[in-house]
Amino acid sequence: MHGKSGLKVAAWEDVIAVLDSKRLETLKQIALALAAQFGPSCEVVIHDLAAKDPEKSIVFIVNGHVTGRKVGDGPSTVVMEQILHANENPADHLGYLTRTPDGKILKSSTVYIRDSRGRVNAILSINYDISALLMMESAIGGLIRTADAGKEERITVLNVSDLLDDLIEQSVTLVGKPVALMNKDDKVKAIRFLSEHGAFLITKSGDKVARYFGISKYTLYSYIDLKQEEKRHEQD
Repeated sequence: MHGKSGLKVAAWEDVIAVLDSKRLETLKQIALALAAQFGPSCEVVIHDLAAKDPEKSIVFIVNGHVTGRKVGDGPSTVVMEQILHANENPADHLGYLTRTPDGKILKSSTVYIRDSRGRVNAILSINYDISALLMMESAIGGLIRTADAGKEERITVLNVSDLLDDLIEQSVTLVGKPVALMNKDDKVKAIRFLSEHGAFLITKSGDKVARYFGISKYTLYSYIDLKQEEKRHEQD
């Protein structure tokens, strides 16, 4: 009986694997259809949240010239946050604005995709370059108007190196003073921010962060451990 039960479980796992594989193929079909429908200004990206290497989350992309990305590139801030925190019930974020480092304004949507077990394992992102359309906003305002009119989201990050630089910049902004003027508490605060936002999931990020804040890697990790220790005391 035990052997038969094991075979049934294995067979069910195979079925789930096939279903999840077909789901990815379906997402690729949808991505191609969206890009064909809206033309070369519409980038559609599929991120695999279950990828062995989170720094290479993009498994499919159409019209990658919009942001300059390609298959094998890393996650944006939104994707990294989902990888880090594994939110079980994230809400799709539709029709918001982002800006690329080269100044393009994008109308973007982020859709969370679930596997056969109901877990979020992929993200479908749509980025439509509306830079030229904004110049004709009075004529086609209804097409480009967003739910968060006037609110601009964080910059779309093109690769993991850019993501780390962006997070470091945000940590300095949070503290409110340049690194040269930071004391220990300021640096602890900045490094806590980086840890909470997945910076240390990035390969060799510890070296770069330690150099940036003028501390040793030993000190860097002691600051991170200090944060964990305080969390344990809060729970007690």
